[in-house]
Amino acid sequence: MKIEVVQLENVRSHVKSTVPFTRGFNCLVGGLGCGKSSVLYSIDFAFFGDPIGRSFEYLLREGADAAKVTVQFTQNGNTYKITRGIKRRGKGISQDLEELKLFQDETLIASMNTSAIAEQFKAITGLDRDLWREIVWVRQEHLKELIDAAPRDRQKRLDELFGLSDYEAAWSSIAEYQREYETEKRLLEKDPDVTGREKLAAEYNRVTEEYTLIEIELQNAVEKLAVTKRYLEEADAKLKKLEEKKLLVEELRRKEARLQANIANMQDTATALAQRAEGKKTILENLRQRLSSMDSQIKACKSKLEEAGVPADQPVEALRPYLLGLDDKISSLKAEQEATSRNMQADQKRVSQLSTETENQCPLCLQPLNNEYKTGMLQRIQTENVQRQAAIRQLQREIEGLQRTKHLASEACSNLQMFTSRVEDLKTRIVDEEKSLVELQAELGEKKNADAELRGQLEALRFEISRFDMADLEAARKQREQTFRQYYSVESDLRTKENRKKDLLRRLDETKEHIDHAMQKLERMEKIVKTVQVIGAIRDAYRSIQPKLRSEFVKVLRNFVQQVLDSLVGGEAPLLNVVIDDTYTPYVKSESGTDREVSNLSGGERTLLAFAYRLGLGQLIMQSRTGHGLGMLLLDEPTENLGTEDGSINRLAEAISRFRAIEQIIAVTHSEAFAEKAEHVIILEKEAGISKASIAKGE
Repeated sequence: MKIEVVQLENVRSHVKSTVPFTRGFNCLVGGLGCGKSSVLYSIDFAFFGDPIGRSFEYLLREGADAAKVTVQFTQNGNTYKITRGIKRRGKGISQDLEELKLFQDETLIASMNTSAIAEQFKAITGLDRDLWREIVWVRQEHLKELIDAAPRDRQKRLDELFGLSDYEAAWSSIAEYQREYETEKRLLEKDPDVTGREKLAAEYNRVTEEYTLIEIELQNAVEKLAVTKRYLEEADAKLKKLEEKKLLVEELRRKEARLQANIANMQDTATALAQRAEGKKTILENLRQRLSSMDSQIKACKSKLEEAGVPADQPVEALRPYLLGLDDKISSLKAEQEATSRNMQADQKRVSQLSTETENQCPLCLQPLNNEYKTGMLQRIQTENVQRQAAIRQLQREIEGLQRTKHLASEACSNLQMFTSRVEDLKTRIVDEEKSLVELQAELGEKKNADAELRGQLEALRFEISRFDMADLEAARKQREQTFRQYYSVESDLRTKENRKKDLLRRLDETKEHIDHAMQKLERMEKIVKTVQVIGAIRDAYRSIQPKLRSEFVKVLRNFVQQVLDSLVGGEAPLLNVVIDDTYTPYVKSESGTDREVSNLSGGERTLLAFAYRLGLGQLIMQSRTGHGLGMLLLDEPTENLGTEDGSINRLAEAISRFRAIEQIIAVTHSEAFAEKAEHVIILEKEAGISKASIAKGE
């Protein structure tokens, strides 16, 4: 894994900074408070999102409401980019999940879910938060933390990182199971089913014998019940037959009453039908008289039509056009009368004009007239008007005559139509009444025949009723009751025996169940004894394997630490000969063979040993946890207790620059002498409270 670029927005003193890194030894150098450590804190936040402490106050720039970190890195030839943000919400600061994204090249592979990001990041790099903060990132003043720790604390902490503490936890957990099994074994040994299993067997045999006897008695009771049941069924059948006969007789009595009522109703109905038939005859006679009267009135109407000059031998519908013709003649005469009257008025107006005119001039053509012609014209017009007056009176007489004829014909025609319709209705009703009379007479005959038939049925019913004897029914009832009591007694005894059998069977099942439980508990107890023995062996194995594994880890760790120290001094004779005991405590063996504790080393020696110890430990833990060695190392102020006068800073820097086992080392320091040995140097400066990053060395 190699970090390429870190981008910071509103992180502590950084407003907007871009910090590039390369393969090999990278160094961030600057004065106090220039934002060097903020870069490492930002990388930790981008990868894992958990605050170092209780809040993100150490990341957010003062006065800002939000911050964002972007880290681009490579792993196994692929380029990844992860972004995280924080936002101030009220008095608190929390992650801004909208900014949480993980890209592979340009493809988004996870976002807005911390668990998904953590899972993807671990799958890509093999790192989790604990490995990162314990092994990869050596924070300021934490370089010597492990070698300065108490032996037991160091052992516990490293056992957890190596996974050896799992054996201790398993050993303790198995002990709990062992205690549980032993407790269960003691309880089973005192269990009543186990201690009293012989008594249970004797009880089972006794109940089995009693169960066999009750089965024999139950079989006899079943046979006796079958015989009694057959007698009861015969008595039920006889009683049922007599009761059915009684019901039949009762039904016959009801039928007798119904027949008597029907006969009485039949007589009443026949009387009513005879009366209705006489009434029908009277109605027919009246209808025939009304029909004769209607025929006379129709003849009178036809006579009036003949008097009016209308042919009376035609249907009423054919007389309508004749009446319409009279209307046309009246209208024509009135029109002629009106035209004659208008001509007469026009001539009178001409006479008046000729009489008043002073000049002799024709009022129509305006031609001059002489007195003789004018006088003759006036006489002629007066003569014509007298004739027209006579014609008008003649027309009026004709019109009045036609109107009288029309009135007479219309009235006669209307009456003729009315009487004709009534005659048709009367004829239809006479036919219906005659038909009804015939039906009444036929029905009356049927009723008389039915009455005779009902009287015959009544005699037959009375004969059947007289054949039934109630004494036979009472005797059958008494016999059935006696048989039922006997059956009930046998059935009750049978149910008692069946209940006793069920009770014995239940007791057998319960006793057998207790015996089975006892056997199961015995088997369980035997398995528990074997299980306790196996658990003891397993616990002994866990107890012995942990020291062996720890011893192997210590050997490998000592070799790794010694190799790192050898590489730090550049292949010269080892400056320090390292020895590590079972508590992972490092010692330095002098040339005389004596062990020197870490506290007795100089500041420079302790720093070199702590650095080699952390690198060796990191390589071993990464190999055991991820399958590959340590590929990255972050150092925050690794030059503590080192000085420029004795050259210890230069020696550490030169040693790191020559160390090629780790792909990328990023160190934060305020020592320019230390930074001179780095391959890639980024200078951080602070201007007006804002950090600025610039490349001083490298690409």
